[in-house]
Amino acid sequence: MSLINTEVKPFKATAYHNGKFVPVNNESLLGKWSVFVFYPADFTFVCPTELGDLADHYAEFKKLGVEIYGISTDTHFAHKAWHDTSDTIAKVQYPLVGDPTATLARNFEVLIEEEGLAYRGTFVINPEGKIKIIEVHDNGIGRDASELLRKVKAAQYVAAHPGEVCPAKWTEGAETLKPSLDLVGKI
Repeated sequence: MSLINTEVKPFKATAYHNGKFVPVNNESLLGKWSVFVFYPADFTFVCPTELGDLADHYAEFKKLGVEIYGISTDTHFAHKAWHDTSDTIAKVQYPLVGDPTATLARNFEVLIEEEGLAYRGTFVINPEGKIKIIEVHDNGIGRDASELLRKVKAAQYVAAHPGEVCPAKWTEGAETLKPSLDLVGKI
């Protein structure tokens, strides 16, 4: 069974955000778009490149009313230490959520049980707390924040325009489709 269109399961966690430890839970997500970005571990190799890329695009996500949450099975204390020692991670202004019990990684079905680490999972969650986009990569394959931004814009467009869909490579302002009998076999 897919997690698409399911509600985020209840959870409670602690994040390192803007120099403080803050609580995050499923109710924190309601009323805004959210993106969960699971990554394997702090102090690693591909992870800081991804989190840094997201940091570079964070203002664009915020303009869309989107909060980013970086999540690993490390503790919020490890997130602070990484933030304090890495120039790349020091750029991160979004919450880094600790998941040492792997509750979130299990709930989102990205936990590698035998390693206690998460796959690179990306989940876009709408303001009602429902998962609208899922993408999971093997841990050797990094993600692209600009492509994620495009997908978030498409998800927001479709949510705001019932009856329309975004075709492949759709970008903001481009033409959409209105599925109907008249389109069958004409694309």
